[in-house]
Amino acid sequence: MAVLTKGSGKGGGILEKPVIEKATPGRESEFDLKKSRKTAPPYRVILHNDNYNKREYVVQVLMKVIPGMTLDNAVNIMQEAHHNGMSVVIICAQADAEDHCMQLRGNGLLSSIEPAGGGC
Repeated sequence: MAVLTKGSGKGGGILEKPVIEKATPGRESEFDLKKSRKTAPPYRVILHNDNYNKREYVVQVLMKVIPGMTLDNAVNIMQEAHHNGMSVVIICAQADAEDHCMQLRGNGLLSSIEPAGGGC
């Protein structure tokens, strides 16, 4: 913003209307760019132990529902949930976490989500 004065000497000048520079249409400001770079906070998908599903079935569902889930990882997650009462299945964006949780529940498993807090 530029402000010009009319008059000579000390003080007493008349201020002209300030000139406000307009941003180029379609161009984001630096603030907008920084804001858009921030990502949604990650969420944990948690598998809870139950007394209804067989271990093999839990492993099969994990491999079916979670993209990239290997047999070894699915077995480890199932074992941890069995021994500790719960296990983190995956950490991902909230929308994906909600989707995974609903798919696990839709296959008869107990699951929930929670904010991951400190990140991945």
